[in-house]
Amino acid sequence: MKLAGLAGAGMLAGALILAACGKKGPESNDILIGEFGALTGSIASFGQSTHKGVALAVEEVNAGGGVLGRKIRLITEDDQGKPEEALTAVTKLISKDRVSALIGEFASSNSLAAAPFAQQSRIPMVSHGSTNPKVTQIGDYIFRVCFIDPFQGEVMAKFARNTLKLDRVAILRDIKSDYSVGLADYFTKSFTALGGTVVADESYSAGDKDFNAQLTALKGKTPAAIFVPGYYTEVGLIARQARKLGVHAILLGGDGWDSDKLWEIGGEALNGSYFSNHYSVDNPSPVIQGFVEQFKARYDGEKPDALAALGYDAAKVLIDAIRRAGSDDPKAIRDSLATTQGFAGITGIISLNENRDAVKSAVVLEVKDGKFVYKETVDP
Repeated sequence: MKLAGLAGAGMLAGALILAACGKKGPESNDILIGEFGALTGSIASFGQSTHKGVALAVEEVNAGGGVLGRKIRLITEDDQGKPEEALTAVTKLISKDRVSALIGEFASSNSLAAAPFAQQSRIPMVSHGSTNPKVTQIGDYIFRVCFIDPFQGEVMAKFARNTLKLDRVAILRDIKSDYSVGLADYFTKSFTALGGTVVADESYSAGDKDFNAQLTALKGKTPAAIFVPGYYTEVGLIARQARKLGVHAILLGGDGWDSDKLWEIGGEALNGSYFSNHYSVDNPSPVIQGFVEQFKARYDGEKPDALAALGYDAAKVLIDAIRRAGSDDPKAIRDSLATTQGFAGITGIISLNENRDAVKSAVVLEVKDGKFVYKETVDP
């Protein structure tokens, strides 16, 4: 029995190796797509929402017979929201799992850490939400379906200056985040070009809990608004501490605010704040409302946030490229992705320019009693 057990173990190990190499087994004909994101860690809300959107798109395609007569198999890796783990996840997906393409990440710092290996390996990578311009500059295998920070910064600068009629704004940026630093710079450039004044520029680091020193310094400059282009994890705390210190400036931000947990952390201190985002769940468009209902039916009544919609769009754009390529060969997929024009997504009409960036509109949302209320749309 001992020898038989060893033999059985050896046969099982051999089968696993063959399956890992994609040479045998019932799933050998599947088209393999890798996904990496923060399923755990401080920004897990982002990764979890994205995964639900990606998975919904894959399930929908597979239920319709797949693509090219084959099923899509999604292989998902948790990067814990850390750049070094993002690189580890992508290395595994490419080197071990042999995926044909990648979806991820939301955080620009994580995409910047992982994209060089995807580029080197000639595996197309589609970011759903990394808005820092540097991401697609890594190389011609790197794409995104979201707008980029120069546009997002301009959107919020115009909203502050032209809609809210503000002339004095301060900045509070996360100095460790490529996303936050870049977005703050673009907002500053656009706001000053419109005749506004940035009266102060303070910084913090992701994971900080105490922002009293920075907020006290900003209070002394009496800004009408504070632009906080960070993630919901710190923004909620900043809002609470600002109001406790008597800082009544309007808080402004970017798409990193988009999470139900923002209100859980910041509560009423966030009322009257505004942030830019990729879509509004309240948009009456039949296409968007159809997606919302489909998502709610799949996930026990949960409404899809922008990360879920972006994940869905990224998967659909990638699968459409595979269909048009007529192959799951990575180079063929890359070439097909590069020609994406006029794709009707949930987050807008997606057309990729020569830099592999999406040209699309943005929305501005107001935080009001735990809801994100649509204010306006800004076209590129």
